[in-house]
Amino acid sequence: MPWTRLEGAVYWITLAGVFLGVAIWESIAPCRKLSIPAERRWSRHGMLLAISFVLGSLVLRISPVALAVLAAANPFAPLRRLPFAASCFATVIVLDLVQYAAHWSLHHVPVLWRIHEVHHSDPDFDVSTGARFHPIEVLLTQAAAGGAILVLAPPPAAVLCAEILKIGSNLLEHANASLPARVEGLIRRVFVTPDLHRIHHSADAAEQSRNLGQIFPWWDRLFGTYVGRPAAGAAFKTGLEGFQNSGSLNLGFMLAEPFRTQR
Repeated sequence: MPWTRLEGAVYWITLAGVFLGVAIWESIAPCRKLSIPAERRWSRHGMLLAISFVLGSLVLRISPVALAVLAAANPFAPLRRLPFAASCFATVIVLDLVQYAAHWSLHHVPVLWRIHEVHHSDPDFDVSTGARFHPIEVLLTQAAAGGAILVLAPPPAAVLCAEILKIGSNLLEHANASLPARVEGLIRRVFVTPDLHRIHHSADAAEQSRNLGQIFPWWDRLFGTYVGRPAAGAAFKTGLEGFQNSGSLNLGFMLAEPFRTQR
C-alpha cells in the first residue's frame, strides 16, 4: 500500500478511535458540566474540521508522510546519518519542538493570535475543542511541520508515528475528564495531560501563554512556560472573556472571528 494511502487510513482510524474513546470517558466521568450540549459542540467543530481538511488538501496538496517520501532524496539530511530507531525518536522530538515554537508564535505575534483566538474562544472545553482550529491556523502549522520535514528528511515511518502521536495527544489533552491524581502526576512528567492543558485554556490571559506543548511538556519546563496549577484553583474559568456564550459555536462566527474589527 502506498504511503499516502496508509497515512490516510491511519489518520482517520486514529482520529475516530481516540475521539470515541475520549468521548466515552467524558460521558462516564466528566470533569465539568458543559454549558452547551455536546452534540451541538461536536457538530459545529466537526464542520470546522472538515473545512480545514478540505482547504489543507487543496492548498498544500501533499501530506506530511508524502513529503517525507519526497525529501528522502536529500543526501545532506542530518537524520539520514542516524540509525533507524534513533532517527524515528529524533523525528518525533524535533517535530514536537516545531509544534511548540509554532504554538508560541500563535500566542505572541498579534496577527497570529487573532487566528488562534478561534481555538481559545470555545465557551467550554472537551474533546471537540481539539478540532476547533481556524483553517488558516491549520495551514500555517502544517507548513511549519512541512518545512522541518523537508530539511531533516526523516523516515516516512517516523513521520507517520509523529502524526499518530500528535492526533492522539491533541484529542486526549482536550478531554473534559481527569486522571486519578497520582496517575496524572506521573504521566504529566512525560506527556501533556488534560488537567495540564486545561490551564492553557484558562480565562486568565497570563495562563493562556503557558503549557504550550503538544505531546511533551518538556519544552514548557525548558523555556519557562510551564504552569502546574491554575492561579484561581481547580474551579478556574476557561475560554475568552466576552466569548463565553452559545454564539461562539456558530460556524460563521468561528470562520470570521480573526477578521472582526471590534474585539
